[in-house]
Amino acid sequence: MDMTSRSGSTRSGDPIGSVVIVGGGTAGWMAATLLSRRLAGQGVSITLVESSAIGTVGVGEATTPAIRDFFREAAVDEGEVVRASGATLKLGIRFDGWAGEGSRFFHPFGLYGTPSNGVAFHHYWIKQRAAGVDRPLGAYSLATALAEAGRITVPPRPAPDYGFFDWALHFDAGRYAQYLKGVAIGRGVSHVDAHVAGVRRDDGTGRIAAIRTDRAGEIAGDLFIDCTGFRALLIGGALAELYVDWRHLLMSDRAVAIPCAHGSGGEIEPFTRATARAAGWQWRIPLQHRVGNGYVYSSAHLSDDEAVASLRATLEGEALAEPNLVRFTTGHRRRFWSGNCVALGLAAGFLEPLESTSITLIYSGIQRLLELWPDRGIDPALADDYNRITTLEYERVRDFLLLHYWANRRPGEPLWQAAAEVALPEKLAHKVAMFRARGRMVRYEWDAFGDPSWLSMFAGLNLLPERWDPLADAFTDDQIGQALGRIRDKIGQGVAAAPGHRAFLRSAFGVRFPQG
Repeated sequence: MDMTSRSGSTRSGDPIGSVVIVGGGTAGWMAATLLSRRLAGQGVSITLVESSAIGTVGVGEATTPAIRDFFREAAVDEGEVVRASGATLKLGIRFDGWAGEGSRFFHPFGLYGTPSNGVAFHHYWIKQRAAGVDRPLGAYSLATALAEAGRITVPPRPAPDYGFFDWALHFDAGRYAQYLKGVAIGRGVSHVDAHVAGVRRDDGTGRIAAIRTDRAGEIAGDLFIDCTGFRALLIGGALAELYVDWRHLLMSDRAVAIPCAHGSGGEIEPFTRATARAAGWQWRIPLQHRVGNGYVYSSAHLSDDEAVASLRATLEGEALAEPNLVRFTTGHRRRFWSGNCVALGLAAGFLEPLESTSITLIYSGIQRLLELWPDRGIDPALADDYNRITTLEYERVRDFLLLHYWANRRPGEPLWQAAAEVALPEKLAHKVAMFRARGRMVRYEWDAFGDPSWLSMFAGLNLLPERWDPLADAFTDDQIGQALGRIRDKIGQGVAAAPGHRAFLRSAFGVRFPQG
């Protein structure tokens, strides 16, 4: 079929002619970059309005592997992003102290072991534990072994399950947004530096007709995208969409961030650390040029001053900025798409950065908007389906985060005790019950995390079943032990052949470190 564009060809309905993105930062510039790629040749003007006088939150510096899908879809060069944003690679998240002081387990961006005879690998691992073989689940994941060794390599393709993995990025969020800004403007996106002073709505439809600015007058559009962060100027201000508050489930409502210099020597860890603290948890995100640190906590259990003092006491190097305090309410807008306005990023909702999902949710929001792309009439059915799917996605992420807290093994600490007593939402309670009954993994529509991610948490927090799939009994304990030993040997060989993280960044992406 000849897909060559011809002038005068028929168009579907009354097509959108102009998109106005209000707010920059990660959400705004990701939207501008992807939309300018996907809408190229459609005659759609894209304008991004932001005020240089208003800062962004800018503490979300870790991602999931979905970021690489964004790069491919938006035609963005991953190497350029790595160099421009001071990025490092991320194989997963290490959880320290969540299963009790001194405990440690890893959530990899990869698979475990190898299934056999139609039985998932974890049943054989559970059967081995019952036979007295107490090796961690991570011993059967190449991603976990590489992370622990501070090494990384190109994921083999094809690969057995235990060798299958992907990476995400840690990056400087401000630098990342600046890089995308250059890409988007290069593709024809108009950039207006102005403060939004008000919103004009259509008297007949109630939709947004234009935004009023202090420097550029009125800017009209057919479709508006709210990327104004927690202020939510369009979706929450002009359109007054209600907010669904989830603080009764996830009690943390504060974060303080302080970047610092790297400690002396050593390899750059290719993973995020999430360390449980008395009133929340602390992140450590290593970049090329610095380390990102933050404490996510409950203000009912810790004061802001105490949180800052606690975080400062753990910095491995000189603090590079003053503390950045962020107050938040976990939850989301009841409607993400209202009229002719779609909210992305913090304007849409907030789920704490425990699993680095903020940027993933931005990307999926843009993708969903493109899949349901309207014409000027903006059929409400499109917005309804967008809102239905996005609500499910937020709920699924919420439930995964909630599992971390609810299943903690930190008795005697008020926050953690309260978290363990939370009544689980029905879907999450069923998922936990099915796994604990016999290792059964339950999947729901729009689950943001796959079975291996849930398995890493179930195993790491010791939510293990006493029984396994009876079909695993087709093999003896000795046969299973030998097979698992071969997997460990293969993983060991893969780790030994992989370069260190710094060396890989140099060779694969041309990164230049100060000490060569």
